[in-house]
Amino acid sequence: MSNDAISLKHISPAAFPRALELAERYRLLNEPEQAASICHDVLATDSKNAQALRMLLLAITEQFGKRHGAHFVDAARVIELMETDYERLYYTGLAQERYGRAKLEEKGHLSLVGDWLRQAMASYEAAEKVRPPDNEDSLLRWNACARLMDKVPGLRHEAEHVHHMGD
Repeated sequence: MSNDAISLKHISPAAFPRALELAERYRLLNEPEQAASICHDVLATDSKNAQALRMLLLAITEQFGKRHGAHFVDAARVIELMETDYERLYYTGLAQERYGRAKLEEKGHLSLVGDWLRQAMASYEAAEKVRPPDNEDSLLRWNACARLMDKVPGLRHEAEHVHHMGD
């Protein structure tokens, strides 16, 4: 057997809408690896395809905390390619929030979880300042983080304790 990589087949731009539809379907079926693969196929031909970048980021963050899942650095690489400040800030917050939630599911230390959630909330606040009119997604996500911090016993206290120690 050879160590050479297998050459991938390229899809045409005409196939992008159907491919991205399939990627969304795979995400809904909880198969983010398949969705990510399709997004990579679109991006191989159109590296700036905004829909593929957003969907790839979502598929990557859905793999956080899985045994062979993606890492935060994988999400950060995709976020860097996004076109607007709002998208970069909002999706940074989303990646931070999902990473924190994955650490919570893994029974990670509450100070670590709280740190990721606080970072997400700061990113959402920055996104709020540059958001498009009538787009309040960053506010909704900020509220979700705040509710999680209130819901998990000790999370808010631990996060605030660590934050004050760093002052």
